[in-house]
Amino acid sequence: MNIIQNLFAISPYIALFITLALGYLIGKITIGRFVLGGVAGTLLMGVLIGQFGVQIDPGVKTIFFALFIYAVGYQGGPQFFGALNFKTINILLSAVVMTVTGLITVLVAAKLFSLDSGTAAGLAAGGLTQSAIIGTAGDAIAKLGGVTEEAKSLMQTNVAVGYAVTYIFGSLGPILMVSWLIPTFMKWDIREEALKLADEMSDGKPELAPGEFNAMTDLVSRAYKLSPESKLIGRDIQAVNADLLDVAIEMISRDGHSVEIDKSVRLQAGDILVVTGRRQAIAGHVESAHSEEVALPEGTVLIEENRQLVANDNQLIGKSLAQIKAETNLDTYRGIYVTDVIRGGHSQHITADFVVKKDDIIQLTGSAKDINRIEKNIGKRLVSVFSTDYVLFGLGMVAGLLIGLINFKIAGIPVTIGSGAGCLISGLFVGWLRSRKPNMGSLPLGASNFLRDFGLAVFVGVVGLQAGPQAIDMVKENGLTLLFLGVAVTIIPQIISFFISYYVLKIKNPIEALACVAGGRSANPGFAALLEKAGNATPVFAFTVTYAIANVLLTLWGPIIVGIISTQ
Repeated sequence: MNIIQNLFAISPYIALFITLALGYLIGKITIGRFVLGGVAGTLLMGVLIGQFGVQIDPGVKTIFFALFIYAVGYQGGPQFFGALNFKTINILLSAVVMTVTGLITVLVAAKLFSLDSGTAAGLAAGGLTQSAIIGTAGDAIAKLGGVTEEAKSLMQTNVAVGYAVTYIFGSLGPILMVSWLIPTFMKWDIREEALKLADEMSDGKPELAPGEFNAMTDLVSRAYKLSPESKLIGRDIQAVNADLLDVAIEMISRDGHSVEIDKSVRLQAGDILVVTGRRQAIAGHVESAHSEEVALPEGTVLIEENRQLVANDNQLIGKSLAQIKAETNLDTYRGIYVTDVIRGGHSQHITADFVVKKDDIIQLTGSAKDINRIEKNIGKRLVSVFSTDYVLFGLGMVAGLLIGLINFKIAGIPVTIGSGAGCLISGLFVGWLRSRKPNMGSLPLGASNFLRDFGLAVFVGVVGLQAGPQAIDMVKENGLTLLFLGVAVTIIPQIISFFISYYVLKIKNPIEALACVAGGRSANPGFAALLEKAGNATPVFAFTVTYAIANVLLTLWGPIIVGIISTQ
């Protein structure tokens, strides 16, 4: 045992990564419908391994939580600002219900079990997982009148005791509630409900799970043989392609041989045309050309490129796609066609009359040579979806940490926003900015998922390692009463708040209802577990709104608890 303890003292990060590995390993254990999950598993393993007295700089927890919450905000930014409406009022009220219920539960427990102000405040800080209560309650105790300095010191110590004993279940309880107990009771499949909500938020386009793909691809290539009656016979290929918007003739086979396409090539009866474009568009164009579909010649290879351009040429803004193609698609032989238009992060329905706005993303498909000829006439190429804009990423993190330093007073009580809330705000803004200005703030999905998942894993692991030793010692000293009170303070407000939110406030969407439970008590691990189960960013909006309110109100409860109990 001494060898392990010495090893962890020399390199505490070994303990951290062991915690992560074992935590996610036991998180895979399934009992019936219950799966513990990597977040809860890591927290529990952190408590156990923390018994070796692992000392890790608290700044590690802070920075990795900031990375986690920034990535969450970045991914949910476009949906968050798009979802702001009157429904937000009910979500705000849900947070108020949760925090007020938590306050009442703590006061009732203090009354029934004769807790002093310090222990009650610690119970609130740990059971409701709001560490800021420790500071605000400690300040309030220091200002109590008619109390000896020795008594004040004892009460301030009891704040830490109550927090240490109740914090572990305060963190674990919301994980179990939002990822297992409530969904099981309500018979909800979190992943299925998250996909439904994502489908609603993405205009009916389903979100694909890892490994899934849409077999009904929009872009197809089909071969047609021209009949003698076709109106295309005698026309040159460039003129024919100039009339097409979302399809193009990309290859001609004549007498069994591929014809090199240039301006002099004119179509003949019996030619086999390889037409590429959007599935629905091809059928309409070909039927009007009096041709019959034939099998593609065996071994046919057609290399094309999808290239996304950001519309920023002022001469094209406000014009239709048909006008843009007529003005830009000159001197192209095989033809360029439009396969997607993205505005505000959402694909648009393509028609000849569709009017392009500034910063729309126009996806062109065709040969690389032909796209090169017209690219400069439309706008800048969209930066690679695989590269990170470290400039805006760094500035976003700086902005979040600076926002977190902001503090103010409410009724004389100091309130600090905190780095978590600050980075969430900056992440939301940068994610939204990316959807509006596509060439700014790139953070690839793989990179943002890694920041989110790894940042969370390290945060939860450090929480467990730090809280473990103190919590076990305090349970031994104070018995199980305080621990059970912590369980009550953790569970009761969540149950009451959920039913009021669902049945009274009419927050009927399962993902939003669960996110309100996690956000209403600023339960970051609980929210992380919900994200893990959901598999997408759909819980972000409801959590963000309730999290902001809960951070302020729960911080205020420290002095209120001290004031009420000290006057009894």
